[in-house]
Amino acid sequence: MEQKNKQLTILNSVEELHRVVEFLDLLEKEWNLAEGLKSLINLALEEALSNIIFYAFEKDSKNKITIEFVLKKKKLTIIIKDKGKYYDPTKKRDPDVSLSAEERPVGGLGIFLIKQIMDEINYRRDGVTNQLLMVKKL
Repeated sequence: MEQKNKQLTILNSVEELHRVVEFLDLLEKEWNLAEGLKSLINLALEEALSNIIFYAFEKDSKNKITIEFVLKKKKLTIIIKDKGKYYDPTKKRDPDVSLSAEERPVGGLGIFLIKQIMDEINYRRDGVTNQLLMVKKL
């Protein structure tokens, strides 16, 4: 199986998230992805991108976020790149989900959710660029 690559660039705005959904629709058809996979990938992407949009940049600034999709040997790799503030989501401790909603601190569930959906999640900082790598085995 040859490697397939696609890339999407969005602005750091929640209004751009619909473009990700549309792009996933195209990938699902073009790459013949398994039914149900798109919604899982969309959920992980929405969580990761929302964190970047809300926390990585100065308020009201316009910035690009690049999302690369690579399909190779039954693995879908997604690399999200942005030039926002340094933040390594893989270092975040998982929330104690045994606590009730009232006892649990606010936040932290998005990254936990991504870790549950994806088979691998890695982060690296390359100069001024954050790179979040997520892998889903197909």
